Amino acid sequence: MRSSAVPDSRRFRKNCTQPLWADQHLLAEPDNMAGQDTLRSFRINNPTSIHDLLDIMDQLRDPETGCPWDREQDFATIAPYTIEEAYEVADAIQRGRMDELRDELGDLLFQVVFHSRMASEIGAFGFEDVVEAVCDKMVRRHPHVFARDEGAGSGLDAAAQTEAWEHAKAREREEKGVQSLLDDVPRGMAELQRAVKLQKRASHVGFDWGSPGPVMEKFAEESLEMLEAMQTGSHEEMEDELGDLLFVIANLARQLKIDPAKALRRANAKFELRFRSIEQAAGSREALHKMELDEMEALWQQAKLHHRKEGLE
Repeated sequence: MRSSAVPDSRRFRKNCTQPLWADQHLLAEPDNMAGQDTLRSFRINNPTSIHDLLDIMDQLRDPETGCPWDREQDFATIAPYTIEEAYEVADAIQRGRMDELRDELGDLLFQVVFHSRMASEIGAFGFEDVVEAVCDKMVRRHPHVFARDEGAGSGLDAAAQTEAWEHAKAREREEKGVQSLLDDVPRGMAELQRAVKLQKRASHVGFDWGSPGPVMEKFAEESLEMLEAMQTGSHEEMEDELGDLLFVIANLARQLKIDPAKALRRANAKFELRFRSIEQAAGSREALHKMELDEMEALWQQAKLHHRKEGLE
């Protein structure tokens, strides 16, 4: 039984209808301001620990006194929030915001606790089991660090350690009875990254072009097929060919050792920066609507030159 010294979170979320991570941990209503002050005081005098978070989660899921919103959730409804929080962690890192990263990592940790709590309710596993599993896995996959025999695995460089890691994962898949190299590639991944993962797995047995050149040739081939599909006007054919193009792009990124998601984030950031410059130059939404495309293109090129000169992109 964990310590009961943790603050009773129910006092601070009397009318909780939003998820805990939605920046509404404490409702800013006049009758709850005292509760906020009490919580701040508690945290100053009692540094929090993982046990406090687990206790809070227990209270939120309490069948009788917990939060209605939290009690209604299941694995499927929480999964999208888990993915969203992971992206927000990546976004904070991309922007170099350590203050935001701290908060986003906390939100992501809460997701792990939430899933673990729901699993414990059906007798599957608990948070402690999650921690034990990942600790065992890290020790098992890093014999060069945790080997009992002195010197075992020493002298390996990063590339050799990466290869050993992949071999360890392959052995684990075999022990689990995985039939195909692709069986355990998560279907919940972002599709662009999943494409890279599928290609990487296939490359382990030599099913791979091995260099960017042939991939570019394949891209040219798929581009022609895309044009043909566009001429037919068939939405299904265009969707199919566009998928092939994106798959080839993912392959090119892998061959060049570029994270396609990161590359796309950079492209999105450039687009935002340049388009905001066009909006600013227009002066108003109405003026922007009245602009011709060639006028906006001219402003786009001006913004592009300016931003590159200033080192903004």
